[in-house]
Amino acid sequence: MKTLVLNGSPRKNGDTVSLINVVSDSLEGDIRKVDTYFPEAEISPCIDCRYCRDKEGCAIHDGMDAVYAYIQECDNILVASPIYFSELTGRLLDFGSRLQTYYSARFFQHRVPIAKPKRGAVILVGGGDGDMGKAYDTACTLLTCMNCKEIYPLVFSHNTDKTPAVEDGSCLNGVKRIAGFFQFCRTHCAKL
Repeated sequence: MKTLVLNGSPRKNGDTVSLINVVSDSLEGDIRKVDTYFPEAEISPCIDCRYCRDKEGCAIHDGMDAVYAYIQECDNILVASPIYFSELTGRLLDFGSRLQTYYSARFFQHRVPIAKPKRGAVILVGGGDGDMGKAYDTACTLLTCMNCKEIYPLVFSHNTDKTPAVEDGSCLNGVKRIAGFFQFCRTHCAKL
């Protein structure tokens, strides 16, 4: 089983990462984490050059090349992010803009860019003001673009100014259920 984790947090040891660690510790198989805020990710935003309208792939060659390859083969994708102004973080949105190549493949080239279906999930954290709905919708759009056919219901901690996310019982239970959701297909398919 292969899982791609997209981390939208700029904090290396913040609430988002603590919940990612809970999921990761519960999963078997290969886990690839993309920390969108850290230089080692080396992922630039889309520059709307329109290369992908009639060519396969992206004109920008950076850290996203390896991510594109992993998206093709992975089984699960987790989007995890703090909420900034009721939306995913800027660097995660920059990452999302690079999925334009999949949109262009489907709607301009009339081909299927990702054959393998995936399962997806979203974890959001925030201090308590604002709405999670907009960010969740955006995350689901990204997951759908990466061929997630099943998306687990939103798991969130929305009081992190007062309580760390890993101490939010409801959120912690939801995060553990995401791991079970991701592993179900592996277990179920092995029995067939």
